[in-house]
Amino acid sequence: MPPKQPSLPADEPDPNSIPVPLEATENSDEIHINIPVVANIVKMAALQVDGVYSVGGTFADGLWETLGAKKMDRGVEVREDEAENYLIQIHVEMRFGVSIASTAKVVQQAIRDQVEAMTSKGVAKVEVFVDGVRMEQPESARPKTDHWDHPHTD
Repeated sequence: MPPKQPSLPADEPDPNSIPVPLEATENSDEIHINIPVVANIVKMAALQVDGVYSVGGTFADGLWETLGAKKMDRGVEVREDEAENYLIQIHVEMRFGVSIASTAKVVQQAIRDQVEAMTSKGVAKVEVFVDGVRMEQPESARPKTDHWDHPHTD
């Protein structure tokens, strides 16, 4: 008869065995949302807030861009913390005459709501940097984006 091996406590694994999961994990499929996609959601959510004139980059963003570096969404930075919640920074310009503090709070909440709804992930922090105030230009003073008259084919 072989000698009886000492028994291990129930909570310690047997060093001579290979651990095998007893059942499949329920999270075997994962969905990854790229950071530029989240940055785009942030930008669009901010631009929908009444009183936001534009979302733009900082001077450093512009400098990097002139040196050839591309930034997907200027003025928006998205990172993840240890708990995989989003940390968001956004640079905006406000329309002249709005309450800057109130509008910035609305921007924070709009971003938080939209990102959480679209990604199903938490948002730990939304920082809004107000980089300027702009006067709304009348339609006639706005630069035209298309200077070429399209030929009519009918």
